[in-house]
Amino acid sequence: MTTDRSVARTPAARTAAPTPAVVAHKVLNNNVVISVDSSGQERVLMGRGLGFQLQPTDSIDPAKVEKTFILEQGSGADHARQLLASVPYPVIEAVTSAVDEAERTLGRSLGRRLPLAIIDHVQYVLERMQKGIRIPGAAMPELRVLHPQEFDAATAMARSVSASLQTELPEEEAVFLTMHILNATRDEPNGTAALLFRRVQHVVTTVERGLGVQLDAASPDYARFILHVQFLLQRLVAQSMLRGSDTSFFEFAKHSYPRSYAIAADVKLYVSEATGSDLTDEELLYVIVHVERLANQVVDRESPR
Repeated sequence: MTTDRSVARTPAARTAAPTPAVVAHKVLNNNVVISVDSSGQERVLMGRGLGFQLQPTDSIDPAKVEKTFILEQGSGADHARQLLASVPYPVIEAVTSAVDEAERTLGRSLGRRLPLAIIDHVQYVLERMQKGIRIPGAAMPELRVLHPQEFDAATAMARSVSASLQTELPEEEAVFLTMHILNATRDEPNGTAALLFRRVQHVVTTVERGLGVQLDAASPDYARFILHVQFLLQRLVAQSMLRGSDTSFFEFAKHSYPRSYAIAADVKLYVSEATGSDLTDEELLYVIVHVERLANQVVDRESPR
């Protein structure tokens, strides 16, 4: 299903130019109507009271249309119809408004499938909350470092939906909405942004396990380390890893910081298993340096004042 962004968002804009007559094809409920355009493309038209007392052959008042979704062929269209017919209209209205605002904030489209995915997700969360069920999610502080704009937009989206529905969504919803945004807009060769993020997470977990602590996600060293790991993994995919002929610095770090080297070796093992590529000694050197810096941060934090 795709969202038709050409639909105007204000009544004035909708009536500013002549609009071809749109005929209802199927009324799903009082707020959702299926129409078929001249090319045979199905569209889901939505608006408060749009389908009230409407018959399948009646013309639709364009001034009442608040949102249009274009149905794609295949089983996805059936799911879209069922979802939009069953989800309360205030939820649909709250989500689409929040997605529009996120697009304005980020200055780009968030993809044609995102509104439906968020509607489905939010409705599921609301149903769990009504049953007193809460599935805790990870804080994922790496997201704030790797994708700060998307995380901020997702946080604002969660707050907007909460305010519109007068129901406070769980705090971790910002994390889930960020992942939805990334999956919708950053489908890249060799894996999505979400796959890259999971690999970064695994590297962080490996380091934390080696150091025996949970790292301080608010520290500058942590942010530098996260960014370094991201760029390292991107260089690996692009086959442009750092290489150097002088191994003296690597050998010095290897023998001077044995624990950090052992942790870096575990990171190398994971990366090799996950990607099929080995880190060069030059890349491993920088991992050792970052891990040692984090280890010193832990010591400073735990030292008595």
